[in-house]
Amino acid sequence: MKNLTKKYEAASNKAIKFMKNGQISQYFDALLEMNRCKKLMKAIVAN
Repeated sequence: MKNLTKKYEAASNKAIKFMKNGQISQYFDALLEMNRCKKLMKAIVAN
């Protein structure tokens, strides 16, 4: 769970950086990574 939280935070920071720099495709990739981590965290909590 701690690994997923760290990955989520890193992806969030990357997304913000990419958004500020106008790198749209990398921004969307970071958002997808955030979404994947969030889904995994919810699955872990549900079990």
